[in-house]
Parts: sequence; structure tokens; C-alpha cells
Amino acid sequence: MNIPANLKYTKDHEWLLVEGTTGMIGITEYAQGELGDIVFIDIDAGLKELVAGEKFGTIEAVKTVSDLYAPCSGKVVEVNASLNSAPEVVNSDPYGAGWMIKIELANPAEADALLSSDDYAAQIGA
Repeated sequence: MNIPANLKYTKDHEWLLVEGTTGMIGITEYAQGELGDIVFIDIDAGLKELVAGEKFGTIEAVKTVSDLYAPCSGKVVEVNASLNSAPEVVNSDPYGAGWMIKIELANPAEADALLSSDDYAAQIGA
């Protein structure tokens, strides 16, 4: 199970990569594996702000639909539009090309409340 040490994690299986005041968000390898074949990702292209802990979209697999939750608050600076035509990239590259949204962090200290890679690994029993 790939759980990169440079990321922060939520209990809901989202990851956050912090680079300065920017955050990149996606779902974990574990989450995509549990979902199965991803067929659709619904993130409002007009989304302007994220609030930590609140839903920002949905991800649909062949057999289920799950909500996506913001790990941190911030202003949306980019939504990964390539996932509209190729949502399966989240299955093959969840920590790379399968990223979902980039934000300008409102409070970078919020990331400190998220799980470390070791804590996340313990949560999922990896």
C-alpha cells in the first residue's frame, strides 16, 4: 500500500499535499481500491471556496458513489478538468495525475490537525 510520507491524510481518505500556501487534494490509493473502477467525478467547476470538513464533490465508481470532503479551508485555484474525460486516472495514479483540486490555504496550520502517513496507515490497518 502506497502511503506517501510527504502528504497529510483525513479519516475520510483524502490526501493533502502542502507546498507553501498551496494545497493539492485527492483521494488515497486505499480509497480508490475500495471504490473500484471510477467512472465519474463531480466537482463543481465554479467552486470558489472550500471549508475544512465540508463536502466539495462526489466520486462515482461502478457500484457506489462517495462524497469528497475538504481536508482544509481555502480558495479554489484549480480543478483538475482532465478528470472529466478520464476519471479512471484516479485508479491508476491517485497521488499524481489523479489529483482533484488545488486551493490557496486559508490557514496552513489546519494541516497540522490531519493524519500523518503513519497514523493513516494505522487507521486502515496497513
